[in-house]
Amino acid sequence: MILVPVKNLSGAKQRLAAVLDQPARTTLAQAMLHDVVAAIDSWERRPACALVTSDPFAVDLAKEYALEVIPDPANPGETGAIEMATQICVARGVESTLIVPADIPLITANELEQIVAQAPDAGSVLVPAADGRGTNAAFRRPRICSLCASETTSFKPHLAAARATGKACTVLQLPSIALDVDNPADLREVMQRPGESRTQRLLRRWMLDHPTLATRTEGI
Repeated sequence: MILVPVKNLSGAKQRLAAVLDQPARTTLAQAMLHDVVAAIDSWERRPACALVTSDPFAVDLAKEYALEVIPDPANPGETGAIEMATQICVARGVESTLIVPADIPLITANELEQIVAQAPDAGSVLVPAADGRGTNAAFRRPRICSLCASETTSFKPHLAAARATGKACTVLQLPSIALDVDNPADLREVMQRPGESRTQRLLRRWMLDHPTLATRTEGI
């Protein structure tokens, strides 16, 4: 099962406050989530998918794409949300989970397929962020240790925890999944990559309408 944790988007992406106000950050987070959901939806023969959230926009988006919603009213953060959702999967007898964050707007179905195709029969697959610090996707079969995606410095702890189980752990370098959006430099990288995702179109329009955005991100 694919699990996408979505925190309340009304307060999303605080680290972009230097270049975007909160309404803009919320709009950006919504666009990125939509790109992630659309990529998952385009994956033929994909596993079932659930958004772990109580955010109104995310709930409506899940309904639009006929995805399950696992309510997360406490909103404890991604670690707590994934742990809660994983327990639900275990109770259902789900054999594997693929955790995908909501802020990787260039994600493709092809890269998601690669994760599952290269997953061991028993063990995990980890996809690090571009900076090598965070974990941008985590596949587990069966459930092993506490692995959650998109923690800022999570990759080394996740890799150590996975290896400590004694089961196989595959590390994949997937360039589209590796690019998450946490700081102004990431905005520039997303804009410059080939493609026409919702997030890319949004950022390029903002750059045209507000040239200072480009100036401020270039200074990073």
